[in-house]
Amino acid sequence: MKFFQAVSRWSKNHKFFLTSFGVLAGGGSSLIYALEQSIKASNDAALVPKQKWNHNGWFDTLDHASVRRGWEVYKNVCAACHSVEYLAYRELVGVCLTENEAKAEAAEQMIEDGPDETGAMFKRPGKLSDLIPKPYPNEEAARYANNGAYPPDLTYITQARIDGENYIFSLLTGYMDPPEGVVIAENQHFNPYFPGGAIGMAQALYDEIIEYEDGTPATQSQCAKDVVTFLKWCAEPEHDTRKLFAMKAFTILGVLNLVVWYLHRHYWSVLKTRKIFQSPKSVFKK
Repeated sequence: MKFFQAVSRWSKNHKFFLTSFGVLAGGGSSLIYALEQSIKASNDAALVPKQKWNHNGWFDTLDHASVRRGWEVYKNVCAACHSVEYLAYRELVGVCLTENEAKAEAAEQMIEDGPDETGAMFKRPGKLSDLIPKPYPNEEAARYANNGAYPPDLTYITQARIDGENYIFSLLTGYMDPPEGVVIAENQHFNPYFPGGAIGMAQALYDEIIEYEDGTPATQSQCAKDVVTFLKWCAEPEHDTRKLFAMKAFTILGVLNLVVWYLHRHYWSVLKTRKIFQSPKSVFKK
């Protein structure tokens, strides 16, 4: 009631401004929603099913065993064509590998460095501070090796695609024979989750394509789940820390709210409970 009483005392200009703002905000939001839905409707790819990811909850962390297995899938399968060029070996320490394992992985790579004292570039074994090298020296070489298709970098791929994890999982597990009447060009493969249905990347994951070090059965869906979790970590290495900070912040804010509520009642209780008595004085003297 107090709110409506306050509104009734607003000036016409005030009411007109707030009404216009509400109409524009609501209309703009509806337009954006309609455009987004039209874009999705115009996409000729199949609807991506939702998966239950361990890290989807507000306070759920990444499955780090899956992250480690995902590194194995990437290293043994995906790294032949796709890069993670913004990821350094040192970032794998404590997540996918021990420090010694990461140093050994880096040392297997010959990194171009220099110039030396003669001005020439040279090759040296990799170090923890080095970025993970790309499989191809440049885009032209990548296209030549893949029949004109350019394998994208995977460092931030889960953020670069709509519904990233679900889309990548469906893409990796969705290969099938083209339906009747659908013609696929040479060196193309049918995948209903890829826009247009024809994709240059051949099916990469099969049952038992690798052997996990921890003994987990390497089914196609397990490999896809693990590599997607690894790519989620690549894109958001601060994922778990961010949620931990959120838990701490909500806890602190909850305590502060109780303190503020108590202080509010304490300081305003005097004014809210006071009583004012009027004792008029007579204007006439006795």
